[in-house]
Amino acid sequence: MDGTVSDLLALKSTVGRVMGVDFGDTRTGLALSDPGRILASGIGYISPGGIERTAAKVVELAVEHKVAAIVVGLPRNMDGSEGARAARCLEFAGMLSARLAIPVAMMDERLTTMSAARYLNETNTRGRSRKGVIDTLSAQIILQNALDRLKA
Repeated sequence: MDGTVSDLLALKSTVGRVMGVDFGDTRTGLALSDPGRILASGIGYISPGGIERTAAKVVELAVEHKVAAIVVGLPRNMDGSEGARAARCLEFAGMLSARLAIPVAMMDERLTTMSAARYLNETNTRGRSRKGVIDTLSAQIILQNALDRLKA
């Protein structure tokens, strides 16, 4: 591909699993859909260090899991504007798109981490395990929101 980030609706023309990615400078959460695109499931997080290494690892996992498309969370401000963090996520998505022959789309992730944190509070998930779990859960929420939107 050419590094162009697709519109989410471009994923409707694909068939098969979708990968959800919550890109972070330290940890990047990952999720996969089932082949029928009904349910998103967290598959963990990676911490390879740096945007280049993280992109390479996500590409490797996308190929390994034979995904048909990828959705990357786009951290917009509450007023809908995009700041430096959003620009970094768009850069990351462009890197994935340039390395894979599948659509890579962005999904608004406002309040995703807050939803994940609320869930972890309700399930009394504390301590060290919480850091990795919150990134994985955020990726799962991003992907599930995208799947629900594609169905609508």
